[in-house]
Amino acid sequence: MKVGYIRVSTEEQNEERQTRALLEKGVEADGLFIDKKSGKNAEREQLKSMLSFIRDGDIVIVESISRIARNTKDLLDIIDTINTRGADFVSLKEAIDTSTPQGKFVLTVFGAMAELERECILQRTREGIAIAKEQGKYKGKPKMKIDEAAFKREVKKWRDGTQTARETMAALNLKPNTFYRRV
Repeated sequence: MKVGYIRVSTEEQNEERQTRALLEKGVEADGLFIDKKSGKNAEREQLKSMLSFIRDGDIVIVESISRIARNTKDLLDIIDTINTRGADFVSLKEAIDTSTPQGKFVLTVFGAMAELERECILQRTREGIAIAKEQGKYKGKPKMKIDEAAFKREVKKWRDGTQTARETMAALNLKPNTFYRRV
């Protein structure tokens, strides 16, 4: 069976381009696994589901190796899992097929290049922010303004058990990490 894995970095991004590419290569719609999460690590629900789903003789197809992993170690670990389960890996953009020794070699080289590209982007971003800070153009994310009286009132309701934590966060328009850090 041809199994497809698709990843976009955020909920707002559209996976249609990747979906079309995989469907054109014979992946059935019910064989698609789609994550809308950063690829900085392998802790992705649909990636784990796909790795559990594949079996001997399957082919895992991705649009690009950057969709399955952003660093060489994760890429090689994922490919090792795929191969251990008796499946092969194909990346369309890089024309990589791990059913051949050459494909396995090229995969390692491209994985290292993808990691280098990500590190270069991060480095350029850090350098740009440093320059902007020197010029007074970048001050970081503005501090969140929280009405202290409202915060105390809503937290009291939560502690008294008259409303849930979610209701309290909604009333204060706070995300869980901010809410729990403050309380």
